[in-house]
Amino acid sequence: MRIGVIGAGGWGTALASLLVQSGHAVCLWVRNSSLCSELQNTRENTRYLPGAELPAALMYTTSLSEAVAYKELLVLAVPSQTMRTVVVELVTCLPEILPLFVNTSKGVEEDTLLTMSGVLEAVLGSVFGPVVKEKLAVLSGPSFAAEVARGLPTAVTVAATVPSVAHSVQHVFSGAQFRVYTTTDVIGVEIGGALKNVIALAAGVSDGLGCGYSARAALITRGLAEMTRLTECMGGLPQTLSGLSGMGDLVLTCTSSLSRNYSVGTRLGKGEQIKDILQSMTMVAEGVRTCRSIYFLAQRFGVEMPIVEQVYALLYDAKSPRHVVADLLAREVKPEFID
Repeated sequence: MRIGVIGAGGWGTALASLLVQSGHAVCLWVRNSSLCSELQNTRENTRYLPGAELPAALMYTTSLSEAVAYKELLVLAVPSQTMRTVVVELVTCLPEILPLFVNTSKGVEEDTLLTMSGVLEAVLGSVFGPVVKEKLAVLSGPSFAAEVARGLPTAVTVAATVPSVAHSVQHVFSGAQFRVYTTTDVIGVEIGGALKNVIALAAGVSDGLGCGYSARAALITRGLAEMTRLTECMGGLPQTLSGLSGMGDLVLTCTSSLSRNYSVGTRLGKGEQIKDILQSMTMVAEGVRTCRSIYFLAQRFGVEMPIVEQVYALLYDAKSPRHVVADLLAREVKPEFID
């Protein structure tokens, strides 16, 4: 299949490499011209994916038009808060017969509180109409770019409202070391992928404070409960959150130093300031801005999300990490499950 990958961060680069190795013709769109030259000359993305040798057959371009031309499938791998800007530019390049779109970005847009599929439907739908919804899929699950690029095994989920689209994407991405499952629960997959980054910040704070493994396990479990409540209120399926795009991705992101969000949380727990942490990073920690979106989304739907509320207070109200943990522990006791 002819595929364009939009975004040359770690994840976009890893997926482009994976797809080439599966026999597809892939062109990777690189916004930065100097990075594009580096990729072409060295076959390594030292900025976002150091140490991973890229396939010789992988093509690169700084032109969106070239990345989109004659493609049957487009993979979107840009930060969630820049998705709208990129897709607005992308619209001018698209043919009348739309390719399939696979979103791999995890987040909720700040201004509109839309998921990434919501952003795509809004921007593309304004030009191409309701058919856009039938062309969209979401890929999510426990998958670090560095490990996928090394060929280490994992399993993910692809969601699409049209089952045949999910199955098509499943076959495109599936390989010996990359197993893909399908679902029609787009909302559940997207909320799981976005919210796990916020819970990972909380888990990192807990570890940074030295609260121990038990506290982290409790945060992960109660974080899953918050993810499930919001998903149900938004029309998603609770069982989705027990799967790869929910619990699977949550456990991975909350327990590894390879997780940018967990690492940011750990540094916050050790007393660093968020502005200093973000200035020191090359890659985006999606959970920082997504936390604000989820906080207001929870208010819109009237969902109780105490972990999200405390992470929001830490990031945006200058609340101290110790007070965050203390206030979570001081909440009124209640049953774990409501009959």
